[in-house]
Amino acid sequence: MKITAKMSLIALTATATLATSVYANNFKEADDAIDYRQSAFSMIAHNFGDMGAMLKGKKEFNAEIFAMRAENVAALSKLPVEGFVAGSDKGDTEALAKIWSDKADFDAKMKTFQENAAILALAAKSGDKKEMKKAFGNTGKSCKSCHDAYKKD
Repeated sequence: MKITAKMSLIALTATATLATSVYANNFKEADDAIDYRQSAFSMIAHNFGDMGAMLKGKKEFNAEIFAMRAENVAALSKLPVEGFVAGSDKGDTEALAKIWSDKADFDAKMKTFQENAAILALAAKSGDKKEMKKAFGNTGKSCKSCHDAYKKD
């Protein structure tokens, strides 16, 4: 079972990487891009929330599940970027138009989030709970910095 789960995760990571590089900005409608990125963020929130509940003692800590959730966040962190296409600042979205007027800063914040998510996945594999907490906190801070600047309250 462990090998199958790891193989699935590797496949998901490879697919996510290919999808963002090959199919970037491949949406027919802005609403499709909005739905795509919101779905990715929803999955990130679910996985991140589960890890947070474990670290806060609201849920029994399970190192294997924590590591799986961290790997999921690292893989999923690459997906939302392609959903921020021109024109997708209008409609059912909380994204601020500032994303497109300050794209370099937004992209840098997203890259920091991706890097922190990758570090979190490595920390989770280490089994060192202190390192997991630190990496979790840094990943959360990178999420917040982007939300504070580029998301409606």
